[in-house]
Amino acid sequence: MRSNSVFVIAEAGVNHNGCLDLAYKLVDVAVEAGADAVKFQTFKAEQVISRYAEKAEYQKETTDASASQLEMVKKLELNREAHEKLMAYCRDKGIEFLSTPFDLESIDLLIELGIKTLKIPSGEITNLPYLRKIGALGKKVIMSTGMATLEEVRMALEVLVNGRAQKENITILHCNTEYPTPFEDVNLRAMLTMKDKLGVKVGYSDHTLGIEVSVAAVALGAEVIEKHFTLDKTSEGPDHKASLEPDELKAMIRSIRNIERAMGSGVKRPSVSELKNIMIARKSIIAAKDIKKGEIFTGKNITVKRPGNGISPMKWDEVIGQVAMRDFKEDELIKLS
Repeated sequence: MRSNSVFVIAEAGVNHNGCLDLAYKLVDVAVEAGADAVKFQTFKAEQVISRYAEKAEYQKETTDASASQLEMVKKLELNREAHEKLMAYCRDKGIEFLSTPFDLESIDLLIELGIKTLKIPSGEITNLPYLRKIGALGKKVIMSTGMATLEEVRMALEVLVNGRAQKENITILHCNTEYPTPFEDVNLRAMLTMKDKLGVKVGYSDHTLGIEVSVAAVALGAEVIEKHFTLDKTSEGPDHKASLEPDELKAMIRSIRNIERAMGSGVKRPSVSELKNIMIARKSIIAAKDIKKGEIFTGKNITVKRPGNGISPMKWDEVIGQVAMRDFKEDELIKLS
């Protein structure tokens, strides 16, 4: 991850619908939009979901109602060969490949394939064996915290650090696990709470509709932004509806980069671009009427007007009471010598 820039993850997730050609197209969209990484999901459905697990309400609305959660997810698996091809494709395109493992076997697969950063999804934040396995690897970690309390996040962080994970290599993402997330449930300030209370780098995994909350998170100090995207929101699948389409993803990243530049150094001083306007916008002490040499400057014969290339009005008290050293015409800049 770049040290001085917001790291933007374009979350393809399972929006490839199990089709490698669609996955390639998603990579292309992420590259075109200017994302730093494109992220997929790695799992063995039978190891993640029991045959009795129900779908979430948003999944019922966006997929075949007669299919179980296991049947739905099974169709979205990517095998080892698909992972290898996708990683090679990302290397060729100059974008980082990331994937979220959802089970222990999938962690092993990603490590074997040489992945540098591991992404922990919100649903695994209370999975002790999973967290221990991630922590023991000593890799960079990005962890989403949807549905979690601050104490649950703290406990998960401790498990990671008690392994080989370095705290400075862990980024905690504030998140809400509802698709889409209602704006009133975002609670973006919780991101700052985690930064303050846990002493970690923070970011935001965004499931709201639109791009404004991700941009706001950057303004608040997010170092990582993750956002789902798709080729078409109307496609069948669990996550398409709450994802950005290509033009929206590009607009979000453009806005993030603009906000990033706008945040600046924090030092309050004139910018290079505005220095030229000081003389035009500020004012100087000038003659309110014709003044003869030897007259005393008073509040009746001097005033303040533009331009700002004369004596600053902040020196008004120093000028009052002094003697004019020469004649001044009305509107002429006052000089003391």
